[in-house]
This record gives sequence, C-alpha cells and structure tokens, in this order.
Amino acid sequence: MDGDGRGTPGASDRAGAASAVSVPARRRVPAAERREELISAAVHEFARGGLHGTAVERIARRVGVAQPYVFSLFANKRELFLAALERSFHEVGDTFRRAASEFREGRAPSGCEDALDAMGHAYKALLLEDRDYLMLQHQCYAACGDDELVRAQVRHRYPELVALARELSGAAPERLDDFFRHGMALNVAAALGVEELSVSCDWVAAELRRG
Repeated sequence: MDGDGRGTPGASDRAGAASAVSVPARRRVPAAERREELISAAVHEFARGGLHGTAVERIARRVGVAQPYVFSLFANKRELFLAALERSFHEVGDTFRRAASEFREGRAPSGCEDALDAMGHAYKALLLEDRDYLMLQHQCYAACGDDELVRAQVRHRYPELVALARELSGAAPERLDDFFRHGMALNVAAALGVEELSVSCDWVAAELRRG
C-alpha cells in the first residue's frame, strides 16, 4: 500500500501488461519456398566447395534450418547438387533469352551486330557480376570426372543450351562453334581474374618473366 491506501503496481502487474502485448506469430515457410532457398544456398556453397567438399550442414545453416530438414526435401547431397546444377543452366538460358529480346527491341549494348553478339556480351556480364554461377560451372564439370549422374545431367543440359542459342540467333553451326568455344575460354579467364587467354597478352608475358 502507498500512503493514500492505493496498491503499488508490482511485478505481477507488469507481467500482465507485457503479456497483453501481442507477439507476431512466426511465419511458417512453405516447403516449396524453402526448397528454392536451399537451392540458392547450394549454388553459393557448392560453387566454393564442389560436390565432395561441401557439407550439407553449411547449406542448411545458411538457410536457417536443421540438416535433417534438408533431407526431407532432397534425397541426398547429390540430388541437391543436381538441383543447383539445373539452376545454373537455367540462369544461363535466361541470360541468353533476355539478351536476344533486348537486341530485337534495340536495347542491346553498342557494338552488338546481332543476337549472338548480344548473348555473348550478356554472358560475359553474368560471369563478372555473379561469381557463384561461374564457379559452379567449373565445379559441375569437375564432378563429371567421377560421378556418372552429374556427367549425364551436364551432357543433357549443354546441348540444350546450344539448341537455344541456335534458335534465338539463327546462327550457322560454324558461328555457334566459335561462340561456345569462346564461352568456355571466358569461363577460364573469369576464374583466373583476367580479361583474355591469348598467348601474347600482357598477364601471360608478366607471369613468364617472373619465371
């Protein structure tokens, strides 16, 4: 009691007031949405560690779920790796489609003479802007060496990219050959952090001088 006979608010009163404040319920993430989050995390982690060097726990932790939950959506680590592989090839395909569309609409970068030029320019930009997709490509090709399922999936998806480039550009086979050879060279150059792989380019000469 205080001096005028009224009760002084105590701990129980404060607790009651706190309980009256509504706490937002934690949103339950649908499995389909969580699956997409895991694939995005897998792209990032597999790009660095590859199929055999990446722990699923790292991917789970990146998304904020327990490892057993990952295996409720993917049968095993290889299946998650294949999902990341699919995401990578889809991203390249979408890059080709956007570039071809921009060329048709007159919005391609200057110097692009046709849709194939625009697609090559966009692909180079993708390699520079998102290193995860670049390094995941290398990890996919590396995994082909000892995993037949990965090799089969890459061998299936690569010709689909070739067919898509032909459909979008209408280029002759010889031009497409050059386009994809140059694309592979770009992959290596981007991984090395250099602009080109020519035997006469400055960085090659500098490395040779270093002995």
